[in-house]
Amino acid sequence: MYSFTGSAVDTYKGPSKSHATIYILRLRSKQQNTRATVYLHEGLGPSGVFPLLPADHRVHTLGVGMTSVTLSWAPSASITILPQSQKSYDYCVLANSQKNYPSVCAAREKIGKKNDQKEEKKERRRRVTAWPILKEWWWQQWDSYPEAQSAASSPTDEYSDLKCVCQGTESVCTVSELLPETQYYFDVFVIDRLNGTSMAYKGTFARTHEEARAAIVTLREGELRWVTFSDRGSNSEQFFTFRPRGIQQSGLLTLQSCGGGEKVKVTVSSKGQVLSSQAVGGDLAHIWLQGSPSYLIHLEREGTTPSRMSDAADPALGGLMASVKMQTSSAYHRRGVPSLPSTLQIKSFNRLRGCNSVTLAWMGTEERSLYCVYRRKLGEHGAEAGGASALTSPCLGPESRSDTERVLCKYFQELNPRRAVTTAVIGGLEPGMAYVFDVYLMRRWGIPIKYASKMLKTRKEC
Repeated sequence: MYSFTGSAVDTYKGPSKSHATIYILRLRSKQQNTRATVYLHEGLGPSGVFPLLPADHRVHTLGVGMTSVTLSWAPSASITILPQSQKSYDYCVLANSQKNYPSVCAAREKIGKKNDQKEEKKERRRRVTAWPILKEWWWQQWDSYPEAQSAASSPTDEYSDLKCVCQGTESVCTVSELLPETQYYFDVFVIDRLNGTSMAYKGTFARTHEEARAAIVTLREGELRWVTFSDRGSNSEQFFTFRPRGIQQSGLLTLQSCGGGEKVKVTVSSKGQVLSSQAVGGDLAHIWLQGSPSYLIHLEREGTTPSRMSDAADPALGGLMASVKMQTSSAYHRRGVPSLPSTLQIKSFNRLRGCNSVTLAWMGTEERSLYCVYRRKLGEHGAEAGGASALTSPCLGPESRSDTERVLCKYFQELNPRRAVTTAVIGGLEPGMAYVFDVYLMRRWGIPIKYASKMLKTRKEC
């Protein structure tokens, strides 16, 4: 009379006038551990056992986020026609990453299969007794009567293993705690708690949005960049990428924190592997890059407070709101980090201080480098009134100084680091005036190194 093959819900309606008094229903499973539920209704009209679906029984997507999806559907007539006090229905929303299910039965069969397998393993361990034949027979008899298990549970417990959201009679639901950039399938079931029956809406699917990723800025060869952190919440980390030139694929990353004593953590990685990670403070930091075609540089602020950030915008610093000063350069012929002077202090000689000139000395390195001297006039009373505040920040390099302040540049090299001392006589000064002198070590690689500022006053009478 009728046959059907599949895993969906199917209904057969027999002829109203039939002389047959006995009907034979045969169910045959094509796979193991399959469940089937059969309902029989005799007479004309609907049985009233199953909830009613609306004419448009599709599930609609209202909104998709990174970890949540909002769904809506037309209400079931079974819910709208009954008084509020007599309602025994629930909407249950099921979210999974495999497929849509045409019924609660199909969903329980597929989703609960892994849980059933785990339970079977546990039960097998429990069944190991001295009478295995008798014990196995007893479990087979128990499994052959599923109504014995369901009788002890309430209708709402029937759907607890689905891990779905059963939220009452509201026809709008937001499913949260989802994974970003993942496709999910959503099914809505209207549940009759009184009869233990259900009907399924036509499910839908949606893909959650990907995670918000920070922009990665490409650093150019030899580019000097000031990295700012505007506030603690929205701008606490920044990403950069650098590709060294040349076959050696080597480079040098130089950093210096300029945010009033706060530290910034720098992490350098390549192909997902961390190569270096350290905190950068006021002292110059060098990181040698070697052996990779490209590097990812991650800067993350540590312990920054808004009050400290205000110091970075001080007018004395030239109005630069910077936290980190950074520069990357390809090092074609280098084999490591360049050497630094043993001290960054500038020394002066009182007996060589005249009315129109002073003599300065500072330590150099064994590498041939360019040293430039800058001066800034404070005035006749600058040494006593505000002279210390006029000392420039260690982060501000020669690019922030006026060309009129540069008095000389000279190359210097000494292979013996202990004897690497160079001097310079600065002339053209006015008698009795205070000056601030700065020396910068200019290099092909990395940020120029600034020596500690030196304040001197020329003699008033000679």
